[in-house]
Amino acid sequence: MKKFILLAAACVLGYTSYGQSFMHGAGAVVFVAKPTGGDASAVGGLTYSPRFNFVEKDNMSVSVGVPLSLGLGGSYSSDRGSYSGESNNLKFMFNVPVMFNLNIGCGATPDVESRFGFFVGAGYGYHYQSINENYSDSFENSYSYSGKSSTTGPVGNAGIRFGVGEDHNIEVKFSYMKGITNDKPSIMGIGALFNF
Repeated sequence: MKKFILLAAACVLGYTSYGQSFMHGAGAVVFVAKPTGGDASAVGGLTYSPRFNFVEKDNMSVSVGVPLSLGLGGSYSSDRGSYSGESNNLKFMFNVPVMFNLNIGCGATPDVESRFGFFVGAGYGYHYQSINENYSDSFENSYSYSGKSSTTGPVGNAGIRFGVGEDHNIEVKFSYMKGITNDKPSIMGIGALFNF
């Protein structure tokens, strides 16, 4: 993981010297991870998405970005009855890809006046997820499980942007990552961001 983070930082820092503008946004995201042969698991969180445009034309740009997402999720269940029990689980998620996007229209550059735009891109990412579960039954027996998984793999994303105010926009994006290490999960994401 350290090598991947260093590679991502080097890519971003390397492009800053050629970047024509820095843009960023923040919002909420939900990821659904489905390991090969396993059950799907959803986790919501917050995302911060910085990017540098290293090619800019009238209504278009090509950018490199590192959208960082952190999330927590969990549930609690308690049933009353002769054979009922109590369970709770807590999930943590961390997702960071390096993305190269083609941006057209709204949000492509700080100077675009269009009220609508879209983007599409590809990259490579890292995804980590952990879970802690505790269960106790009505016979006072307690069980616990703790697990974690991480993977790297190719990522694709696409989205649309709507202008709000004079210089800002709201972005709705979809992403798909195919893990190629460990349990090789499919990871789908949907997010909404406010771009400053």
